[in-house]
Amino acid sequence: MIPRSVTVRLHRSDGRRRRLHVPVPPVLLVLSPLVLLVAVAGAVVCLATRIPPLGALRAVGGVLWALPGTLCELERGRTAVRLDIR
Repeated sequence: MIPRSVTVRLHRSDGRRRRLHVPVPPVLLVLSPLVLLVAVAGAVVCLATRIPPLGALRAVGGVLWALPGTLCELERGRTAVRLDIR
């Protein structure tokens, strides 16, 4: 399942907090020409390195399928970032 939304929470060092919700399908729709270009470039790289393109596509699909439910937290000093993929 492709992620539906990404929530980014940012705690700044001055105490302010920000929350940003990013819906994934509209972003993919806007970036679809770039996704097509990346897919063509990936196919060329796969053929140049003798990696089966379908195997690489299956691996990318597996990574995308595993993304929902991922939580990443980064902290440096008094600044913290939390990335929640649903």
